[in-house]
This record gives sequence, structure tokens and C-alpha cells, in this order.
Amino acid sequence: MTSTNIIKPDWPAPSHVYAATTLRMGGVSSGVFDTWNMALHVGDQQHNVLANRTRLFQQLNLPAEPVWLNQVHQNTAVEASSANGGVIAADASFTSQSEIVCVVMTADCLPILLTDLRGQYIAAIHAGWRSLAGRVVESTLSKMKVKNSPVIAWLGPAISQDFFVVGGEVRALFLEKDLKNKQAFKPVDHHSKKWRADLTMLARLALNKNGINAVYGGQWCTYTDYGRFYSYRRSGETGRMATLIWKHTRD
Repeated sequence: MTSTNIIKPDWPAPSHVYAATTLRMGGVSSGVFDTWNMALHVGDQQHNVLANRTRLFQQLNLPAEPVWLNQVHQNTAVEASSANGGVIAADASFTSQSEIVCVVMTADCLPILLTDLRGQYIAAIHAGWRSLAGRVVESTLSKMKVKNSPVIAWLGPAISQDFFVVGGEVRALFLEKDLKNKQAFKPVDHHSKKWRADLTMLARLALNKNGINAVYGGQWCTYTDYGRFYSYRRSGETGRMATLIWKHTRD
């Protein structure tokens, strides 16, 4: 479901689990960061970003300040409650606790949300090609340790295959990981050594391999939809969207 500046996942998560992805409109930033940029590290004015985050907090009625990560394009997944107000270098966070908000920021990379059908655990993953090749999905799932409850996933906005060109070495990394990943690459042309990579398919394959077959979302392209999404590959200097998940205590 999409409102004017929020996408809410259409997935069968338990009623006490909440999630959202922000769009680029509805904030106070200007220029290349127009307007609802959530990132402090991209060159936007700090007071604008903090104002944008305040609007996010209020609009979603969040139970706590999101646990913002210093995303490093690796496979580290951390327990969100361990942040204690600091910023942790990681590309995924998870928790079994209520009233804690996991969040990742993206502008072409793929945000992945996880929960189980009982809502015991939640997780947010920043899945660029480096972290996917580094097994960030597997790392997150191994630490979550969900018991006796199927896990489901939701894929947010990311750059689509037609616009995500990578070198042969990137494809080789994924084929070394699993030959099934071959289906997520197509050649740019008959002469080039470049490939078009499908981040969403690579994520689905990783999730499926780890027993997660209920995968939702993944239909948005950040590169082509300038009005709603930031895209680093399209614009270079740009803002970031936020993808969040949290849960309340079950009644």
C-alpha cells in the first residue's frame, strides 16, 4: 500500500508488526536532496535531516528513535538493542524485543525486511551486491535463531536489472557462491564483458536457499522513478530513503 510519501508492505505479517519505506517527497531538504532525505552522511544539511527524521517519527508514530546504522556494504548483522544510542557499523539489524525500530537506508541497494509468522523476531537488511555476495541474508538469519515459526520477507524499492550494470568479477562472485545465481545476470550485449544484475532475484534466491519461500514486494525501480525514489546510480549526489520495521507488545 502506498500513501503520498510512504510505502507500507503488503505482506501477511502479524498484526503487532509494523513496517514502512519512505519515499523522497514530504520533507524539508532541497536541491539534490529534495525533499525527505534521511541520511546524515550524504552532504545534506544536518538540521534538515534531523527535521526529516522528526517528521518520520511523528508520521509513523514510532515507539522509539530508529536504530540508524553506519552501513558498510558487508555482512554484519547486529542485535538492534545493543546500539544503546550509538551508531553501529553493520548492514542489518534484528531484534526479538518490542518497541525497538530496525532501519536501513537505500538509494538503489535493496532493503529487505524479515519477520516470522508469530512476530517473535524482526530484521532490516541493507542488501547491495557486496553484502549479498558476502551472505548478509545468511548472516542475519543465523543470528535471529527463529524457532518453530516460518519466516517471511518483503523486498523494498531497488534499482532494476535493466539499469544495474556490473563487471564480470561481480558475476563470478555470485556464481562461486551458487551456480543458480546465473539466472540473475544477463549480458549487456554480445561484445561487452559487462552484465546486468538483478538484485531482487539474487535476494530471492538467497532467501529461498535458506528456506524462505514467502517473499513479497520487489516491484519498484529506484532508477526510473525519479519522482518517488532517490537513486545513486542515476543522480550521484542524492538522498536516501528509509525502510523500517518494529513491533509492539502483543495484547
